[in-house]
Amino acid sequence: MPLPRFARAIGSSLRRYHLYHRTVAELSRLGDRELADLGIARCDIREIARRATI
Repeated sequence: MPLPRFARAIGSSLRRYHLYHRTVAELSRLGDRELADLGIARCDIREIARRATI
């Protein structure tokens, strides 16, 4: 893999990593009622964050 493509792949992975953790943090700060209003169960936060990075 040429270096530029490798660098882009690493950059893309880092962006997905940060998006995942930011999404988990933001959703985790919400209260149970706010999550329910959004149709999200607290136990689903990590799966939702994972899907956001695809």
